[in-house]
Amino acid sequence: MPSLLRNRKFRSATLQVLFVLAVMVILVSAVTTAQDTIATNGMRSGFGFLDRTTGVNIGFSVLQYDANSTYRQLILVGLVNTAILGILGIILAHIVGLVVAAMAISRNGSLNLVAQGYVELFRSIPLILQALFWYALVTHLPAPRNAHEPLPGLFLTGRGIFMPGLSVTGEAVALVLGCLLLGAIAFAWFMIDHRFRRISDSRRRTGRLVIIGLTLLACALALNAGRVPDMPLISVPELRGLNFRGGFALPPELTALAIAIAIYGGAYVSEILRAGFQAVPRGQLEAAAALGLRPLHVFTRVHLPMAFRAVLPTLTNQCVWMFKATTLGIAVGYSDLFYVISISITQSGQTLELIGILMLGFLVMNNMISFLLNRLNKAIALKGT
Repeated sequence: MPSLLRNRKFRSATLQVLFVLAVMVILVSAVTTAQDTIATNGMRSGFGFLDRTTGVNIGFSVLQYDANSTYRQLILVGLVNTAILGILGIILAHIVGLVVAAMAISRNGSLNLVAQGYVELFRSIPLILQALFWYALVTHLPAPRNAHEPLPGLFLTGRGIFMPGLSVTGEAVALVLGCLLLGAIAFAWFMIDHRFRRISDSRRRTGRLVIIGLTLLACALALNAGRVPDMPLISVPELRGLNFRGGFALPPELTALAIAIAIYGGAYVSEILRAGFQAVPRGQLEAAAALGLRPLHVFTRVHLPMAFRAVLPTLTNQCVWMFKATTLGIAVGYSDLFYVISISITQSGQTLELIGILMLGFLVMNNMISFLLNRLNKAIALKGT
């Protein structure tokens, strides 16, 4: 026995086994205590409540939902709304961040000062305060009868932003967005992955056309299946009574949160991209200019791709953080996953089950973002790195 204790591998294995046993004991004890507490308070456990009707209404839903829908449908609505806000906020934040980063590295001193002021200002104000500010600003836009119309068919009101839209069901819109996302991922993978760079240019061109064609075909089939009968395909909002009818309405809660995440997250993304731009060797840019490339082509074909490759792991962490920031929707009444789970806990009393669903939902969505971006990072990484 003393000889075994002096063996480092035996001690290490013993400690690991004891640690695992301790964790299992803690988990079993927690589950047992929770079951006893539930039984003592006369509460029911399990997921049977998911098939019960909620009896509550929510403000915004892409999918079909009313007060007679089940908790299962309510949670699905929250998942879709969270995904819409997260993807929209991430895309807008990267657009804002790219513009600010380009200003920060430009040779124009005024643009440098503006970029620096933007980062210092919006990075220093908490995101929840920015969300409340933009929500107050959006809700104080004019009433529908006095709506601003910056573009034909686009109306800015305190009840939302109304624009032309397709006369299709919310399920069809969600399916089209999913098809576009999968098509964009497949296209990026085909263009970047090393294994497809070995094929001929004609086959690469054919592959790109096939991916684009299949994506457009899937979107067309989804729109055709979800088209509202006896309605024109494109619906334009029209003022009827005290509000607009027809078209697509972007609620003020979603608008305010998307703006807040885009501006706040864009400040961090700009600093990440600026660091990536500065990490590109100056000789690479001078070589591209010496070959006769225009400044715009040097930026888009040399500077930006090399910077993106250098900072993609950091951008992955930032994307996950921005997606988790969608939980602030409860502050302005946006019906995201956290909001509908809170309502469900109040209505049903199934706290443990619903908290578990909430954690599982964010675990799956955040890990999906990490997986896709990590695969992208692996595809564009240089050999040997």
